Amino acid sequence: MRRQTFIRGLIAGAAVMSLSGVAQAQTPLEVPFYYPVAVGGPITKVIDGYAADFNKVHPQYKVTPIYAGTYQETIVKALTAHKAGKAPATSVLLSTDMFTLMDEGAIAPIDDFVKTDADKAWLKSFYPAFMANSQTGGKTWGVPFQRSTVVMYYNKEAFKEAGLDPNKAPANWKELKEAAQKLTRKDASGKVTQYGIQIPSTGFAYWMLQTLTTPNDVLLANDTGTKVTLNNPKVVEALNYWVGLVKDGVHPAGVVEWGTTPKDFMEKKAAIIVTATGNLTNIKTNAKFDLGVGQIAGNIRKGSPTGGGNFYIFKSAPKEQQQAAFEFAKWVTQPERAAQWSMDSGYVAVSPAAYETPVLKKYGQEFPQALVARDQLPVSVAEFSTHENQRVTKVLNDAIQAALNGTKTAAQAMDDAQKESERILRRYK
Repeated sequence: MRRQTFIRGLIAGAAVMSLSGVAQAQTPLEVPFYYPVAVGGPITKVIDGYAADFNKVHPQYKVTPIYAGTYQETIVKALTAHKAGKAPATSVLLSTDMFTLMDEGAIAPIDDFVKTDADKAWLKSFYPAFMANSQTGGKTWGVPFQRSTVVMYYNKEAFKEAGLDPNKAPANWKELKEAAQKLTRKDASGKVTQYGIQIPSTGFAYWMLQTLTTPNDVLLANDTGTKVTLNNPKVVEALNYWVGLVKDGVHPAGVVEWGTTPKDFMEKKAAIIVTATGNLTNIKTNAKFDLGVGQIAGNIRKGSPTGGGNFYIFKSAPKEQQQAAFEFAKWVTQPERAAQWSMDSGYVAVSPAAYETPVLKKYGQEFPQALVARDQLPVSVAEFSTHENQRVTKVLNDAIQAALNGTKTAAQAMDDAQKESERILRRYK
């Protein structure tokens, strides 16, 4: 009897030791994180570093970045995975993808994870302008991460050579057109060697149009994403201004590539470009001339659309992964990390508190160009976003390109885009 008791004790002790060993060797929870970048490079190293640092502090989790291509490719992959029951825990996708992700039933409201006073304070800490593309229907669907406004980059040396003040960006449409005329250079044969201004029209043509419609005091869509106003006379006027730059010969003809515009600027093929502040670090690092950065030129008012990407949490991911995704989004957007991310990437830090950190204060004093996009936030509007967003923006992009190519007038292009968009959005009214 004593021997049986002894054996039972040994077995029980071994079981406890075995369970303890399992607990110690327990593998951390995998947390797939889709990030929109097509190739490796400095940004992937930064994102990998964030994941590694988070995992060290939270050893129960293993956030794994998966580089999924462009924004457009990433949302396709994320939604395909969601429909297959293999959604990532989280992904950085365009803030304008919010309605699409909601319509697909793909994302969980961030509010579901906000429990403590600290969580509530964190959710209220972001710039209101960035929350315009993150909230609808009384709920928060995305968390701002790599957010931006559109700015004007200009070559100060080219300004000096043209007799323009290198420390003053054109403040309005009249000044912009006059500067572009003075900055356009031609060789002996009459071929343009340097355009005065270049605005890209592939990929994000609708966003670039907003850099003209916003100063013209008109919005392209309502805040519930159910109605567009593309053929408003002020929208047509704004598109005609862009077309006019082409007709005047101060802007490249036809469709201008989004991806090559910063390169054209750095190679002095364009003296002014209009593009996202997310290009700032790249241009600052590689431009071989004195760089100027200015707010978007005004007309009736000043202003720019916001842009960039939000963190979203996928509803079909396991609950533990969703919670881990929330903790990661909260961790990575803390002021010190938001400040460092802004310096590493060129994006606007997402909260006022980030600009109060010593490191970003010092950076802003040494490189004031980095503050231009932030200073534009009080007059910024939500980036164009609707239900069926990919379809509607394609309609608008195609219309803008038709006007720039000269195959349609601005008025006809916008009328056609309005009709087609209304047809797409009819079911949401």
